[in-house]
Amino acid sequence: MSSAPTLTRRTVVIDRVLGGIERVGNKLPDPFMLFLILFGLTAVVSTAMAWAGVTVQLPGSDEITEIKGFFTAEGLTWFTQNIGANYLGFPPLATVLPILLAVGVAEKSGLLAALIRKAFGSAPRWSLPYAVAFVGVLGSIMSDAAFVVIPPLAALVFKAAGRHPVAGLLGGFAAVGAGYSTSMLVTSLDALFAGITTSVTVNLPNAGSAVTPVSNYFFNVVSSVVLIAIAGFIIDKILEPRLGRQGIGRDEVVDDDAAALAPTALDAQLTTTENRGLFWSFLAGLGVAAVILIGVVVPESPWRNEDGGFLPRSPLLSSIVFIVFALFVIPGLVYGKITGTITTGSDVPRVMGQAVKDMSGFLVLAFILGQFIALFNFSGIGSWIAVAGAGGLETIGLTGFPAILAFVLLASLLNLFIVSGSAMWTLMAAVFVPLFVLLGYEPAFIQGAFRVGDSATQVLTPLNPYMIVLLTMLRKYEPQAGLGTVIARMLPFAVTFWVGWVAVLSVFYFLDLPMGPGNGIMIPQ
Repeated sequence: MSSAPTLTRRTVVIDRVLGGIERVGNKLPDPFMLFLILFGLTAVVSTAMAWAGVTVQLPGSDEITEIKGFFTAEGLTWFTQNIGANYLGFPPLATVLPILLAVGVAEKSGLLAALIRKAFGSAPRWSLPYAVAFVGVLGSIMSDAAFVVIPPLAALVFKAAGRHPVAGLLGGFAAVGAGYSTSMLVTSLDALFAGITTSVTVNLPNAGSAVTPVSNYFFNVVSSVVLIAIAGFIIDKILEPRLGRQGIGRDEVVDDDAAALAPTALDAQLTTTENRGLFWSFLAGLGVAAVILIGVVVPESPWRNEDGGFLPRSPLLSSIVFIVFALFVIPGLVYGKITGTITTGSDVPRVMGQAVKDMSGFLVLAFILGQFIALFNFSGIGSWIAVAGAGGLETIGLTGFPAILAFVLLASLLNLFIVSGSAMWTLMAAVFVPLFVLLGYEPAFIQGAFRVGDSATQVLTPLNPYMIVLLTMLRKYEPQAGLGTVIARMLPFAVTFWVGWVAVLSVFYFLDLPMGPGNGIMIPQ
């Protein structure tokens, strides 16, 4: 009898805290103006640091790099010569645009709506948050494409089930962000991290067991299960109820997909034509997958790397965007042709154009985002922040598990500025792997600890370019949403992911469990 009032008070407190964060965050300028201001601030700070002769020496390198200022001869000529390249080189464009065109075909043809009705028509509504969390956490196998594909599909699934589409959208994004550094499957990121760690330990005496792509596999599997449970719980018990309390309705979307994905559509039986379209589009998808599989398994396949494998890098892993593109476009065309939603060749560019129109705001925003990120990288400020932070932590001289927690916390903070996991691990591994090896820790354990800090906070930072993609998607449902809206709704995920993942790390540490095959916590004496 006494639990209900306590729960109500807790709910009120959560709403007030998150509402305050949202109000403060939404007082920030429009994203375009915000990043224009950040660009100007970076230009001034980099110039001041350059005039002061600030330098940075990357760990493991004898070369001393000077901070480059924007308002210098070198900086100004760099900018005037590269303004177009900075825009076109903005990393998400190469991922977002092809997938956007492909998803447009599958969506406007009606394929996605039919698939959702078929797959989730009899699924219990309570399971959807956990299904979205499962797909999101495992979505890292698609690399950056997961940030673009999974959130909008999760929104469609929730809409079709009569649940809040925004809960699916944001929950899908949070799950992808949390799971980006972990998965039940071995991904290219495992191989990439292992390669970086190995390059640091190769000249270290008594550096413990060799680090391979499966050195964190046991830790990753347990972490994935915990993060899936946390993400599903937050979506179901915190995010979606709070959206309802805020009075954000489910029917605010007025695009062409709303009618096809209404709750009543989920219960309706597919017509004979729709079932036939799904059948043939499924066969078309299998055909695409078979062609790709044959192309990569044959001896001397051009999609293998120089060693004849696929890890850590290979043309196949670099072709993920093409694979996703083909698996959306070809089944979408087949379905549209059979059901009559795509009848002529001119319909294809029309539906692609509609998809691009829906994301036109992002394409404009990407211009200033590209300039800001390019300047941040050009100036060298990001490397300076990472090296200075690492040096400060080393100076403190912590030992034992508190040192591990400080290391994870530092990675989480640096992740707000350097969202590329491989770039940050390159910088941090060179400093901290030798440091912790001297303290007796296996390099694979330190790599696993880094994964915790590398994921949880990237759903909070505006420097994550895919957060701006998410904001563009969110404004389809909430036109007035701002960065504060996204940050406030991501905060429960980030905090619980961090705490839950640190708890998993603690269990492995104190029970001395193996992180992966042949890799433990401490170097055997």
